[in-house]
Amino acid sequence: MRLVEERDAEFLWGLRVDPTISRYLSTVTGDSQQQLNWIRTYKERERSEKEFYFIIMNETTNTDCGCVRVYNISEDSFTWGSWILTSDKPAKGALSSACLVYKFAFEGLRLKTAKFDVMKGNVHTIAFHRRFGATEIGEDDTNVYFSLSAEDFQHLLVRHASNFLSA
Repeated sequence: MRLVEERDAEFLWGLRVDPTISRYLSTVTGDSQQQLNWIRTYKERERSEKEFYFIIMNETTNTDCGCVRVYNISEDSFTWGSWILTSDKPAKGALSSACLVYKFAFEGLRLKTAKFDVMKGNVHTIAFHRRFGATEIGEDDTNVYFSLSAEDFQHLLVRHASNFLSA
């Protein structure tokens, strides 16, 4: 993964307006120029360590294959989302990118808990988080809410090291 740059505006815009891969994210309006403007204001939040937006890369093909954000950063917790992967992702792209997000926030930022939500219709992502070991902490008409602690993540790394090492 690498941090988003202004040059990524067109790529991100394309992800956000593609109805097959962004249907469970908030709707965007406008055009790639508005995406560029958003990135410029985001970079200010990045500099103050309030938010981080990453491009997910396929290292085998050296191509961009998705994006993910870390935001709502508090003294000990964070939210992650806006997670999109294209069909060009590597075989274990979801697992690999999730691990990288957790390693960044838990080890790099030294946060203790991830809190995030997934739209109920997004059954594949809900199943992924359940298999991964996230704890369901609630739901409403629209979302399922999850959390994962840094300690639980470390236990998952030890228990499933072979899966994570080959991701």
